[in-house]
Amino acid sequence: MAKSKTKQPTCEDCFFHQEMLCALNLGKACTTFRPAERGLAPERQLAFVFRAERTTAAYAFPPPARASA
Repeated sequence: MAKSKTKQPTCEDCFFHQEMLCALNLGKACTTFRPAERGLAPERQLAFVFRAERTTAAYAFPPPARASA
């Protein structure tokens, strides 16, 4: 099995550790890990793109056919 070549984050790489705001003494990154080089800026999120043109009608269904008399 091939090993991952990406470097695993450590506590020393964390923003909170480098700013002396961390109260944990762990050797590995915890769930609150934030990369120090990015600061506290949030991760960039994907933008939602519609695949089809949106309708302006209240309902997307066609109106019912009228019954002929």
